[in-house]
Amino acid sequence: MKGNKKYYTKDICNIFDISKATLFRWESDGLISNVSRDWRNWRIYSDENIAEIKKIMRSKEKR
Repeated sequence: MKGNKKYYTKDICNIFDISKATLFRWESDGLISNVSRDWRNWRIYSDENIAEIKKIMRSKEKR
């Protein structure tokens, strides 16, 4: 999944139906790496971050 698409927090929460708190916790736990920031210091997620989140979601479904 290579590309230059950028996703903001709101986009990720809508795509995966998760809360901002969950998303930020995964990031602080080190499960999501290298999240960029824009000029406003808002998080910008990449396609690589999307792949990491999909992996997290799959691991949670197996429980």
